[in-house]
Amino acid sequence: MSPFLLCRRHAFLRLPRQSHALSTLSLTARVDVPTLGEIDIPTGLHINGQWIAGRGEAFSTVNPATGDKLVDVAHASAEDVDDAVKAARHAFKTTWGMNVAATERARLINRLADLLERDAHRIAAVESLNGGKGIRIAREADVADSVACLRYYAGMADKIHGQTTDAFGGDKLALTLHQPIGVCGQIIPWNYPLQMWAWKVAPALAAGCTVVMKPSELTPLTALMMNALASEAELPAGVLNTVPGLGKSTGDAIARHMDIDKVAFTGSVPTGKRISIAAAESNLKKVTLELGGKSPMLVFASADTDEAAQWTANGIWYNSGQDCCASSRIYVQANVFDRYVNQLRKRALTVAIGAPSDERTSFGPLISEGQRDKVLGYITSAKEEGARLVSGGRAWPRSKGFYVEPTILANSANKDLRAAREEIFGPVVVVTPFRDEEHALELANDSPYGLAAAVFTSDTRQAIRVARGLDAGSVWINQYGAVHNNVPFGGFKQSGIGRELGTYGLEGYLQVKAVHLNLGVEASWPI
Repeated sequence: MSPFLLCRRHAFLRLPRQSHALSTLSLTARVDVPTLGEIDIPTGLHINGQWIAGRGEAFSTVNPATGDKLVDVAHASAEDVDDAVKAARHAFKTTWGMNVAATERARLINRLADLLERDAHRIAAVESLNGGKGIRIAREADVADSVACLRYYAGMADKIHGQTTDAFGGDKLALTLHQPIGVCGQIIPWNYPLQMWAWKVAPALAAGCTVVMKPSELTPLTALMMNALASEAELPAGVLNTVPGLGKSTGDAIARHMDIDKVAFTGSVPTGKRISIAAAESNLKKVTLELGGKSPMLVFASADTDEAAQWTANGIWYNSGQDCCASSRIYVQANVFDRYVNQLRKRALTVAIGAPSDERTSFGPLISEGQRDKVLGYITSAKEEGARLVSGGRAWPRSKGFYVEPTILANSANKDLRAAREEIFGPVVVVTPFRDEEHALELANDSPYGLAAAVFTSDTRQAIRVARGLDAGSVWINQYGAVHNNVPFGGFKQSGIGRELGTYGLEGYLQVKAVHLNLGVEASWPI
């Protein structure tokens, strides 16, 4: 990988416009970022190309590795959201949407990708500090993938095609136009703040939509930094607006706004349901949802169990288990169960847990104290319900941050174990034996979720047969967790509606219009 270029220290800053006198919150904050030193980070709202103070009460962000406060961030009220929507609507009608050639949209998105690559070290360092992930992971995975995602959709911007049909005979022709939906509200989670930003923003801009973005209140900083880069890339004012705030206020205002044409959300199932209700009760806006998961991995006796254990470790302990498609429930054929559990335990004991700023760290803290306590509660309840603790199970004692040790629970009897049925969103894996292929599929599909799954076997016919039988939007065979910008991602059942990435992700921001051309047919039907 080519080395990324560092940006000038204050290159991304813009002079703020103080439009709301009732707030005294500064629109930038000086933060001491490990590996960078002190830098200024935007903390205001970004609406119509301007930094402004929000009308709502500011909220604080926290460093999850230490529990210490980072910065206060402006809170967008319903009125602020309305201002952002008006700016997005004006831009859609005048300087974006169908008024701009697709090649020009592609040029600007590519320019944004260039700036993100230029500032990769800076953005990655803030992503690591705010979200707790290892700096190497943030730089080489999160930032690099976000650059690639922007470039992928820049390349797709001028490849939006409709269809024509002349099946009516020579006097009539019909064609379809694929047009941008319009103003899109986007609400993203805290586990992959920058990647989820790219997954949402890139296809929306490529399609010609304008955006009102709400980052998670836990991790808003890199989304605000990306808005600064978008201004530097010379995206027209109002095309990309960012309104940080709480879900119950800012998020609800987006979901219920009567002039937003679509809302895209990634997060929990309960919140996704509330957004769907709000969208239906307002203007019946389009909704795409990427929700939770409880992804099963099936390990058959013919598989290389050592290889399967390594993929499991990657799948459950990457990002400290804070992943919607984490390999959190493993079903292993009974005659290789003990061997597999021992191989997985060896990996749990060697996970590179440490400070996010350390290049060696691949396992950081959970996002908050509440999330840490929730995960520990699941471990306690699992032991009470009969599961055997194989490894981990505690808060990491070497830090006051929100760490939980990589944890393995062996479950042999209780199919209703809460830890095996509910999404934990932490570094906890439950391993359960199965008898045969039919039993494995029965266990795997006994879930309200259907986001992802995996099959490990040396029998190719069995692999395809089981993959077809699994209720999941993504199925990996003899691997786990591979996600590519040109491959669709999304879930079955309560794991979501619609798809992200690939051409399917672009389609989610387009609507199809049928146009009928009369080439000579006379009106002949009686009125």
